[in-house]
Amino acid sequence: MSESEVPTPHRRRPRYSGKNPRRFEDKYKELNPERYAETIAKVRASGKTPAGQHVPILLNEIMQILAPQPGERAVDCTLGYGGHASALLKAVQPGGTLLALDQDPIEIVRTEARLRASGCEESALVVKRMNFAGLPRALAELGWSDGVDVLLADLGCSSMQFDNPARGFSFKHDGPLDMRMNPQRGVSARDLLQKLSAAKLKMILEENADERHAALLADALAGTDHATTRSLAEAVRCALPHRVDDEERDATVRRVFQALRIAVNEEFTALDTFLHQLTNCLRSGARVVILTFHSGEDRRVKHLFRDGLRGGIFSATNDEVIRPSSQETRDNPRAGPAKLRWAVKA
Repeated sequence: MSESEVPTPHRRRPRYSGKNPRRFEDKYKELNPERYAETIAKVRASGKTPAGQHVPILLNEIMQILAPQPGERAVDCTLGYGGHASALLKAVQPGGTLLALDQDPIEIVRTEARLRASGCEESALVVKRMNFAGLPRALAELGWSDGVDVLLADLGCSSMQFDNPARGFSFKHDGPLDMRMNPQRGVSARDLLQKLSAAKLKMILEENADERHAALLADALAGTDHATTRSLAEAVRCALPHRVDDEERDATVRRVFQALRIAVNEEFTALDTFLHQLTNCLRSGARVVILTFHSGEDRRVKHLFRDGLRGGIFSATNDEVIRPSSQETRDNPRAGPAKLRWAVKA
């Protein structure tokens, strides 16, 4: 038998302790949804998001409001796992095109592969790796200088980023304190925290998370070095007064992580740039939906749509935000903070 004919020895899957895998990387069934559809269904039925996946929020409401039609130009400004994008892509066929943007170099490759596997025409899907603040450039490259018919921007982080410890977004599992949407650019949360003064960190905690303990936490955390998410989480808990109960300590940790994530990725700066350019990216009669998950985001979108309606730029918008139903929140708890605002270009 020649060397090339020697069969590859069978390798057993690494074992994990306990009945069910607990670590992200051990959840081999959830990480292979095409092979283990039954497991995925059970995880979702329990109100959880399968590891490495993201459940699209307010999908039915978004599709009703945007009402994409065959032949139209559509944009998903935040591709993520592709749940919203998949529905938009299907709706604009035949003859339409979906432009999908995302700055995450890791997830964008996987999501594009899944969308193209659905059998769409090559030209029906255009995927570009960039922040949505670069939308005008993306449209110019496509020759869509007069704008698009349908636009969606889901400003929430994808579950794939939160659940993967290697990305450093969550303290649920220990991982490097990173938090960058694009790990190839910018400064990690660890490096940022070491450079911040107490005054600057206090401002970040107040503006990005409405943190009531901002001054106390800023004094304790500014300039410190935390290599992992668990290290920072423990430092936050220890910095709080003894009277604070465990539930509030965990809530404070979440707010600190949120504030740092927004700062690391300059999310408000990108959003301000995007909103400033938005109306010039829309055709007459275009429908736009923006999903927000933070009061600072929602306030910016609300003011744009309100002022645009008064100025005749938009012909309609919603006065009250649309929120996920109680059933959706039970099925997908991560939908809870979502707020939907929409507008129609005049």
